Amino acid sequence: MNDPQRSENPVPVRRGRFLLLAALAAVGGAVVTALLVNIFEHKQEAKDPFFRVVEITDETGDPAVWGKNFPLQYDGYLRTVDQVRTRFGGSEAVPRTPTAADPRSAVAQSRLEEDPRLKTMWAGYAFSVDFREERGHAYMLDDQTFTERQQVVKQPGTCMHCHGSVYLPYKKLGGGDLTKGFELMNQMPYTEARKLVSHPVSCIDCHDPATMQLRVTRPGFLEGIRALKAAQGIQAYDPNTQATRQEMRSYVCGQCHVEYYFKGPEKRLVYPWANGLQVEQIQAYYDEVGHKDWTHKVSGAAVLKAQHPEFEMWSQGIHAKSGVACADCHMPYERVGSQKISDHHVRSPLLNINKACQTCHRWPEEELRTRVEAIQERTHLLRDQAMDAVVALIDDLGKAMAAGRSDDELALARKLQRQAQFRLDFVEAENSTGFHAPGEAARILAESINLAREGQLAVRDAAFQPSFVNAPTR
Repeated sequence: MNDPQRSENPVPVRRGRFLLLAALAAVGGAVVTALLVNIFEHKQEAKDPFFRVVEITDETGDPAVWGKNFPLQYDGYLRTVDQVRTRFGGSEAVPRTPTAADPRSAVAQSRLEEDPRLKTMWAGYAFSVDFREERGHAYMLDDQTFTERQQVVKQPGTCMHCHGSVYLPYKKLGGGDLTKGFELMNQMPYTEARKLVSHPVSCIDCHDPATMQLRVTRPGFLEGIRALKAAQGIQAYDPNTQATRQEMRSYVCGQCHVEYYFKGPEKRLVYPWANGLQVEQIQAYYDEVGHKDWTHKVSGAAVLKAQHPEFEMWSQGIHAKSGVACADCHMPYERVGSQKISDHHVRSPLLNINKACQTCHRWPEEELRTRVEAIQERTHLLRDQAMDAVVALIDDLGKAMAAGRSDDELALARKLQRQAQFRLDFVEAENSTGFHAPGEAARILAESINLAREGQLAVRDAAFQPSFVNAPTR
């Protein structure tokens, strides 16, 4: 007797299953193939094949020579002469009449004229005389050479570390030893060191001429990152052998875009990272070694001048934590014909949103711009409030000194100024207006406001004890 359920022909079912499995296998094969092709392409890109027009060695310092082999990258490098202002950053070309002492026909806008409170914050320091918005890499050497700060204080050769192509001068001074050459240039007057440097930051400062791989050449960074890693339990760290390529795409920028100080009479450049990269960790380091940049002209406080801690601030932000490198945003990849290269026209991502931002963030350009500017607007508002608080504390201290208050009576208020001012300056000197780490920037500025206001209370009441957790004790 036939079973009606078994009377159906099973062949179509089997065939359908076979076709489904075949389709899945085909899709899987296509995915694997695409992955392998992608890996192969990235390996080829990493090798960075190029046509050798000229021979480049570890003694080739002129970027124009490198440009014969890498014309696309060199073209981008040359375009860093542009001056474009964003809402909260960038620079505009301000005409000036060249002189024998300063041949520049254009400079950036004066930040001191835009915000005179900066003169009060830096009273007695060279930055109160001349401080302008930063320009592109093309100008870094000239703007350091001809700033009026050079006329106020005879600066050391240490300043050359981040304002010129120093790899070859260091090698020559040190007889092949970069660190020795670095130490010798530190001790030179700036005018003497300047004679040894011919170019702004150049190809040789970031690339190995034999392989074109990224490399760190600045002794200041090599020593700073070694100290930072040692504090994390990693001894004898060397980024040139231990860092990933993605890490190197931030480290080469972190060679210069950092906080630093000049140590001792030899003016040795030091990155203060032995305790960590956060502002209070850096300030604790300065307190431990007894460093001050100057004694404030109005308040008498032993204060600090933050430099340009982009690397430190970026390290606290979501992009760093997500594995996004400095170069991903400021030197994004671009396709030029069949080549994939990093855009060497280093600039604000806001001037290149399509490549710098929309690769990851699939929203309209104007929406992305609005989001960035909203963060910057909030940071700028907090910065203004912190600036008002610090300036008010400085004014109160000046009046107290004029009234005959003793150093002992003003000691706590001065310590609070040191902490408040350094926090404010840490965000003020950092060139993203808070975007690199929005939450961290807001935290730092809130602390600055509180420390400054507690400093004012300390001026008024000799028995006042600060409540803020990071405030100094008597």
